[in-house]
Amino acid sequence: MAASAIKPPLTAEIAASERQWIARGLERCSPLAFAGWMAPWLILLGVGIYATYLCLRYGLGATNLDNRFGFGLWIFLDLAVIALGAGAFFSGFLLYILKWKEIKAVISSAVVLGFLCYSGAMAILAIDVGQPLRSWFTFWHPNVHSMLTEVTFCITCYLIVLTIEYLPILLKNRRIKQVPSFLVFEWELHKLIPVMAGIGCLLSFFHQGSLGGLFGVMRGRPFAFREGFAIWPTTFFLFVLSAAAVGPSFIILTTKLVEKITSKRLVKEQVYQTLAKTTGVLLTAYIALKSVDTLIWLNSTSFNAGFAPWEYYEWKPFGGWILFAEIVVFGMVPALMLLSKRIRTRRGVIVLGALLACTGVVLNRFVMTIQTLALPTLSFDEFMTYMPNWVEFAVFGMVIAYAVIVYSLSYRYLNLFPQEKELSAGNVEVNDVPVR
Repeated sequence: MAASAIKPPLTAEIAASERQWIARGLERCSPLAFAGWMAPWLILLGVGIYATYLCLRYGLGATNLDNRFGFGLWIFLDLAVIALGAGAFFSGFLLYILKWKEIKAVISSAVVLGFLCYSGAMAILAIDVGQPLRSWFTFWHPNVHSMLTEVTFCITCYLIVLTIEYLPILLKNRRIKQVPSFLVFEWELHKLIPVMAGIGCLLSFFHQGSLGGLFGVMRGRPFAFREGFAIWPTTFFLFVLSAAAVGPSFIILTTKLVEKITSKRLVKEQVYQTLAKTTGVLLTAYIALKSVDTLIWLNSTSFNAGFAPWEYYEWKPFGGWILFAEIVVFGMVPALMLLSKRIRTRRGVIVLGALLACTGVVLNRFVMTIQTLALPTLSFDEFMTYMPNWVEFAVFGMVIAYAVIVYSLSYRYLNLFPQEKELSAGNVEVNDVPVR
């Protein structure tokens, strides 16, 4: 008996109906299997929504944050997620400004990832502030002397840019584009994408830098304070460069993960090689500048602030190992791995190098937020400890679940990877695009 004959009629009808929403030539799992994949993420989303209710109903008293330790898990992960989401603006820069055509294979996925990273970060901030209904105060009554004002404006504007960039991808859905007005709208939006990419690069440059500059100007926190150029501390430029460096690596990791889960090839190998080499070059430059900045801080800035630099690493668990790990293990090592063609072409090296690079920037954001706030700044101050409670983990888990759900839906119903159809058909890969 044929397989189609033993399928329950309802299941077959649902599968046939859903098939009309999936792009031609692309294979996706059954609706039942997809529902099984989505179920745990929906549960995690529900738990996070309940935790969000507790935060908005009872304030930050529902968390382990307090007046002494106002920055915690959310801010640290916000900065990390925004850095990893830099792949969206940097990929747009490479494709539309520098004309790297091979980036076209991952640009749609990069836009979706950027949209999810920034929208998730904005959601976390709304919960952390605790008064989302008053969020308009930031725009109507801006503190023009605060870097956070510039960060808020730039992140909000860039999220709007990402939304505009995401719309053409959404409107290319097989069923949606059958509506003539939507098809025309998508065509007109597509003309704006190069302009949006340029605007996004400008906005991202300033808000990534200001997030770093925010800590660099904190004279009351000698561990984070840095000298700089004019009004910009060195952390301003280091944050920009580190985000641009790991953005391509995050795209590598997410694409490889989707390939592993779906058991499909999504992009050609030379695309990975180009992204890996880009990270290698930028990460090398970042680590070189980071090393110079650290040496100046150790030998000059810290002493001028009245602290011997080794005092910052006497408090456990923030020993000297964390500085070594950030610069050497998660900096120099992945930079060399991804910069050398002989090394990165070995099996599994690209994934390992990209993972180490992304871990390095996450560790850097941890140091700048949690370690900076925990360390005492006066002789009579105490070392402050902090451990997130389940509400904080649940709220961040909600953002992760939201990102996975939206990305899964986007992958299923949108053509995020233009090379997928060719690779799935078993066509011989033609190296017509040189590895840069």
